[in-house]
Amino acid sequence: MEPQKEARAARDPVAWLPAASASQTPNEEERREDGTAPPASGLGEEADGASADGLWELPVERAERRPECSRCSRPQKVCLCPFLPLHPLHISTHLYIIQHPAEESKVLRTVPLLAACLPQDKCKVKIGRRFSEDRDPELSAICQKSGTLILYPGDEAANLEEFILDSPVYPSTIIIIDGTWSQAKDIFYKNSLFRLPKQVQLKTSISSQYVIRTQPTNRCLSTLECAAVALSILEKNNDIQETLLRPLQALCSFQLQHGAQIRLSKEHLLRNGLYPKPMPKNKRKLRKMELLMNSVKI
Repeated sequence: MEPQKEARAARDPVAWLPAASASQTPNEEERREDGTAPPASGLGEEADGASADGLWELPVERAERRPECSRCSRPQKVCLCPFLPLHPLHISTHLYIIQHPAEESKVLRTVPLLAACLPQDKCKVKIGRRFSEDRDPELSAICQKSGTLILYPGDEAANLEEFILDSPVYPSTIIIIDGTWSQAKDIFYKNSLFRLPKQVQLKTSISSQYVIRTQPTNRCLSTLECAAVALSILEKNNDIQETLLRPLQALCSFQLQHGAQIRLSKEHLLRNGLYPKPMPKNKRKLRKMELLMNSVKI
């Protein structure tokens, strides 16, 4: 796929459907029990039916995925490896990414870029929505260790920078949930394992540089950005944040140059009267909109 087409695909999921799937109708997928094609309708019925009989015997060609780079998981034609560190960063912190299954298939995801910058034994991705001691003994053991943190905002979350100053055990592992905000909320609250580690959050004034994807508020960061800030704090090395953000900046720059648009946060759109959709009638959803407009955490 050419770069221009790739940028369009990020906004239009239909562009990624195989050609056969986009044009099929239920009648085209079914055949009579005797093996003949369904009768054609309209002018030239007999001629169309005769030619259609032969089409059923033609082999179906499935759309092939473009070759991907083995390191950054991007299509080879738009590889971002020149923006990755030459060697994986040397860190002592273990990072666990809990990824919602829906994120795995997204085109412009940031976790592969994050993993490409870190040693394999220090960055592990766990895909799923439900986790337990039986399903994942390794993750269960990690969650029960005193040196494990989970990065998730909330009233009970401690400021990461302040927490490490007073903690008797310096954190060795941090868990980050990867998904939309609603997906992350579902994973956090419906898995009791994630209530075991100390819950922390980032107190930062930086705005997200992941401008090609809409965020709820101006303070929401992508998974890669959260990891970059958290690791720079835990490792006491600001260069880590700069290094991890470099491929994200390159990705966004490339997409914007080839047709993508800057996505303002819902908070910004609402507060400036630019939100393109009508306000929801559902009271719960309307309350969320009001909280966004008033810059209150949800």
